[in-house]
Amino acid sequence: MSVQQASTTAASAATVGLGRRIWGSIFRSPPLPRTELERSQSVAANFFFHIHSAKVHERTLRPSTTLGLGLFTLFSFVILVVTGVLLMFYYVPSPEQAYQRMLDLRGAVIFGTFLRNLHRWGAHAMVGLAILHMMRVFLTGGHKAPREFNWVIGVILLLLTLFLSFTGYLLPWDQLAYWAIMVGTSIAGYAPFIGDQMRFFLLGDDSVGREALLRFYVLHVVVLPAVLTALIGLHFWRIRKDGGLARPDEP
Repeated sequence: MSVQQASTTAASAATVGLGRRIWGSIFRSPPLPRTELERSQSVAANFFFHIHSAKVHERTLRPSTTLGLGLFTLFSFVILVVTGVLLMFYYVPSPEQAYQRMLDLRGAVIFGTFLRNLHRWGAHAMVGLAILHMMRVFLTGGHKAPREFNWVIGVILLLLTLFLSFTGYLLPWDQLAYWAIMVGTSIAGYAPFIGDQMRFFLLGDDSVGREALLRFYVLHVVVLPAVLTALIGLHFWRIRKDGGLARPDEP
C-alpha cells in the first residue's frame, strides 16, 4: 500500500469515526441495528415506548446534584409567560402609547404594578438561574459524552434567554430603554460581515423608532417564546433519554 493510499484510508477512518461520534451524541442507538443487543437498545430508547428514562442513576435523585436550578429556570419562564400574556391585554406597541400604558399600569390598572414587577423580576431571575444552571452542569461534568448534544441545546437556550431579555428591555419606551437599545444595536452593527444587516433587522431603520419597537415586540411575545418552548421540550426529552441529569459513570 502506498503512502497516498494509507493517508486516504486514515482520513476515511477519521471521518467515519467523527460521524459515529456525532450520531452517538444525538441518538442513543446505532443507525442500523445489526445484533439482538442493538435491536433491544433501539427499542429501549424509543420515545413512544419509554417517555421516561429506561433507567436513572441514583446520584440524579439527590437534591444536592442539581440544586433544582433547571426546574427553577423553567418555573421562571412559566411565570413570565403568564404575566406577559396578562400584560399584553393592556400594552400597545406604539411610540405614542407605550410609555403612557406603562405609567397606567402603576396606578390605573388593578394589580398592574404587581404584574409588571413580577414580570420584570422574573426575567432577571430567569437569566441568573439559567447561568447558574449552566455552571452547575459544566462543573458536575453533565456536558460530557453522551450528553454533548443536550449541552449545545442548553447553550442555545441561554442565548435565547439573554436575547429575550434584551428585546423586552425596549418595550417600556422610556429614556433608559431607548439608549440601552441604541447602544446594544450599535454594538451588533460591528459584527463582522453581517453587522449592518443584523442592526437593520433589529431596528428596521437607521435609528430606534416605531419599526424597532414593533419588531422587538413581535420577537419578544411571539417568535422567541415559541422557539424557546420548543427547545425546552426537546431539552427535557433529551434529559430523560440520556438517563437522568448526571453522568452514569459518576458515583
